Amino acid sequence: MAWKNFKKSSTILAVCLPFVMASVGIANSETITGAMSRAYDNNPDLAAARAGLRATDEGVAIAKSGYRPTLSGSVVGAITDVNGNSTESLTGTVSITQQLFDGFATRNNVKVAKSAVFAGREGLTSTEINILQSAAQAYANLARDNQLVSIRRQNINFLQEQLNAAQSRLRVGEGTRTDVSQAQAQLASAKASLTAAIAQAKSSSAVYVQIVGTAPRKISQPKTISRLLPKTLDRAVALGLSSHPTIEAAQYNADAAAFQIKANKAALLPGVSVQGSVSQNDSDVRTSTLTGTLSVPIYSGGANHARVRQAKQTLKQREAEVLSARRSVEQSIVANWVNYESALATLAANRAELSAAQLALNGVMEERRVGQRTTLDVLNAQQTVLSARESIVQSQRNAVVSSYATLGAMGLLTVDYLKLKVARYDPDRHYQAVKDKWFGLRVVED
Repeated sequence: MAWKNFKKSSTILAVCLPFVMASVGIANSETITGAMSRAYDNNPDLAAARAGLRATDEGVAIAKSGYRPTLSGSVVGAITDVNGNSTESLTGTVSITQQLFDGFATRNNVKVAKSAVFAGREGLTSTEINILQSAAQAYANLARDNQLVSIRRQNINFLQEQLNAAQSRLRVGEGTRTDVSQAQAQLASAKASLTAAIAQAKSSSAVYVQIVGTAPRKISQPKTISRLLPKTLDRAVALGLSSHPTIEAAQYNADAAAFQIKANKAALLPGVSVQGSVSQNDSDVRTSTLTGTLSVPIYSGGANHARVRQAKQTLKQREAEVLSARRSVEQSIVANWVNYESALATLAANRAELSAAQLALNGVMEERRVGQRTTLDVLNAQQTVLSARESIVQSQRNAVVSSYATLGAMGLLTVDYLKLKVARYDPDRHYQAVKDKWFGLRVVED
């Protein structure tokens, strides 16, 4: 009678536990999108990428300095001694130089700098995608590991009950010492597996903190992001090739290389500049000078020609990198899409396996009750159930991670596309603030 009551209680617990855990998770758990939002706000790698882009923004202001005049001042003091007679003099000079024509070097250098900024923005988007994907994976890994800990604890409870039952049967002469030893061995193995699962969960928690920046709070089982994925692989590839930041960055780098060719050719063209200076000495003698200069390059040892040829080869390199980026993106989308479909199929198979294994376990336990099966048969059947449950947890994790990875491979795993509730970083704000600055050492805040 006691065994029947235990069996009935176990069945009720197995049916009700998932719903109880789900209701607790809904009320108090940290969501996967919440973890991604925190990573967007807190991750130091993303902060470093933003700072790097702000440094790139300054390249435009540096390039535009070629349009502006340069102003310098000097003060010269001298003491002259002639046959013991000393004469002191002091002269101050202010000069200004303005480049009127530099072979269009400045104009093309500005275009190079702007292309670098736009490429940097796409690079920042790629970093954002990588961080959000890492946060989703860290969350899914921790959810998996927590579930494995829970499953293995439940397994220990089950095995402890089997050991108790085997010992009870031994005391009344219905069992053998072998049954007890087998149950003890299985229980010891289960405790070792639980220890390993707890260690893995702690390791995954540390990774979560590293990426997200905060300690995990009641992680719940996440769902796939299938609602944001296209219906077909061809559509996924088309979207990825049309908007992936890696491809866009490669194209901007190719644009920069094309402008660099023109900038280097400026060294082969004449230049025109004008310089004005005013000097005044301690005798109140003022001298004003206005000088115009036309410089014509004749021969520079071949260096200027080599720089143009070098820039042309760099352009070919950048154009090949665009093609490489497109192929890489396509391959990544296909690989992750296949992984996602495989994970879903495996998950369905694992669920069918668990259903069959659970029925088999129930049957073996009933047969053992009437003496047709041994304790070892029950332990083996329970091991099959345990393996199926753990396979489901792993497949769920794989499905979630591969769904986010597919969206990331398409270049769409961004705060805008996901509609995450964060204060979105606007890279154009800093660029607009510094691109035309003439002076100032104070850093513009992001």
